[in-house]
Amino acid sequence: MIIKWPPWKLIILGGSMMLVSVIIPLLMVLQVLGSTFFLNFLAYGLSVAGMLIGFIGMVSLVRIKRKEQKSKDQFK
Repeated sequence: MIIKWPPWKLIILGGSMMLVSVIIPLLMVLQVLGSTFFLNFLAYGLSVAGMLIGFIGMVSLVRIKRKEQKSKDQFK
């Protein structure tokens, strides 16, 4: 399934997932949250998925900008 979101939304989604993946272990270290097996894997999964989604957003943004630049250069 291909997500038809604009690239900036993917970048924001990926960044927010990575931010949450940093906050969860921080709260575990400060002993606000208990360190459970589920929370540890949730933080890791959010970090990996956020990095992947953000990377996909950046790649699609670069592809769009290159396509616009190529069409602009073509009609000069």
